Amino acid sequence: MASSQPFGGGQVPVNCKLCETDRPIQWKCMDCCILMCGHCKDKVHSQFKNALDHKIISREEIGLHTEELDFTNIKCEEHAGQSSCLYCNTCEILVCPTCVAKIHKKHDLIEISDAYNIKVEILKKGQSKMQKSNYTTNAKKDQLNNLVSAENIKYNKEKRNIQSHEETIKEQVEQYFKELKIKLEHNHETVLSTVKSDLNAISLFTKQNVGKINEFQDCIDLSNASDFFKEVKKMEKFTETQEPRTRPSYASSPKFVPGNLNQSHIGSLQDDGNLSADINISLVINNEYQTTLDAIFYVSPWLDQSIWLSSGGCGMLQRVKPEGTNLKVMSEFNIDVCEMAVTPSNQLLLCVFGEARLQHISSTGELTDSVYDVSPLFPNAIHIISDNKLIVGAYNSELKRSAVIIMNKKGDKETVYEHDEHNQPLFTYTWRITSTSTGNIHVVDEISDDSRGKVVILGQGGHIINQYTGHPIINKSEPFKPVHIVTTPSDNVVVMDLDTAILHILNDNGHLISYFNTKDIGIEFPYSLAVNTTGQLYIGSTRAASSQTKEAKLYEINIEGF
Repeated sequence: MASSQPFGGGQVPVNCKLCETDRPIQWKCMDCCILMCGHCKDKVHSQFKNALDHKIISREEIGLHTEELDFTNIKCEEHAGQSSCLYCNTCEILVCPTCVAKIHKKHDLIEISDAYNIKVEILKKGQSKMQKSNYTTNAKKDQLNNLVSAENIKYNKEKRNIQSHEETIKEQVEQYFKELKIKLEHNHETVLSTVKSDLNAISLFTKQNVGKINEFQDCIDLSNASDFFKEVKKMEKFTETQEPRTRPSYASSPKFVPGNLNQSHIGSLQDDGNLSADINISLVINNEYQTTLDAIFYVSPWLDQSIWLSSGGCGMLQRVKPEGTNLKVMSEFNIDVCEMAVTPSNQLLLCVFGEARLQHISSTGELTDSVYDVSPLFPNAIHIISDNKLIVGAYNSELKRSAVIIMNKKGDKETVYEHDEHNQPLFTYTWRITSTSTGNIHVVDEISDDSRGKVVILGQGGHIINQYTGHPIINKSEPFKPVHIVTTPSDNVVVMDLDTAILHILNDNGHLISYFNTKDIGIEFPYSLAVNTTGQLYIGSTRAASSQTKEAKLYEINIEGF
């Protein structure tokens, strides 16, 4: 059984106050303060006394309509039986005719309704000011929390650096002591070898002399004279002996002299400046170029200072080169591009509508197939990590699949991010991709056909560490529609918000640190983003929906503070 939903967000069904049936609520009488269905409005309420003079509003206006205040029956606080008829602007009080006659005759008197409207406007301005102040305070809070996070990251990094250096120093010291011991042992063995060589020569000489001495004694002891003279003749030739020569000195083992480790050997802590919660964002247009394109949906700077521009589904891809304030068209292709990126080896990779394999244009201008095939999905986002790796965002609407794929230079799929730990899809429709030096991947995920979306931040393990869905004040009246994303040289991430023309500036973990309205520098319809090799930001524009001329412009911008 159908039932109408209550107005105001309650959970209890609201029925028509006249028929008490489950007919859907369609109208409200502001005079009777009743909700009613269409049947009762026409058949029942129309029979009420003075019904034609009642104010009836549709269900779409319920909750938006402000009750009209009755200013005709406000009792005077000073004079019984009198009603306030005017508002004294001088004394800032309601006054009755008696008040006016006695005190306020020459004061600044205005209608009560006018005073009410003035006061409401003052309250609205105060409310707006407080909301702005609250936003500023919350932004400051976010900045301070980001500083705490950044400081903790830096502290842990420096602690790891000290520990790593400590281990390195220990290894070096241990290796040096090991080398000292080896060297001492080698010197010791050399010294012993030299001395032992002379000792061996002396020992041999002594041994030989002892034998001869004994022979001489045997000869002396002979009792037969004939034998004596025979033997002595032999012995006389051995009386002259040559003593072995020994070295006059010997090298000694080296002496160990202890050294001292000091700051220069280990390192030191140095002041690295102060933490600052103040973020001063600056964007200044350096050059503005008029193009011949309907829109610039994609920008990719090439390494020779030329720039690739694409009008996306409008079917035009151009390579242009700035010459003064003009852009010279170097080459042109009729191709429907849905994303592009330049590799470090100066090749342009293209996602082409309907193609599962990336195309590429070489430095010679030849368009061919690349090795990067993501079938059965279709690529629609590219981000180059290095000359050896890239990240591809891909989808298949029929299979209802969307994934982020890391591929190597050979075209192999090294990692695929598609589901979380609960086997739920990570993305609805991967739209744009960038990454930071820490390895965090920022993915623009489009969640509706009107470009509404969010930024999903993946950590190094592929798990979601944050999701940025826009700011409650910035996107209060216009939903967050992230259409492009890029990483700055300072490792912050810039997101283009389509309908607000605002750049949302996020830190590495996807927290908002600031924002910038491009209309403040005269860029009315920004869309695409890119950063060149010198750190300048390119913004490609579209045109007003009603425009019939080719008005797309390219802006080269100097950035500071992010």
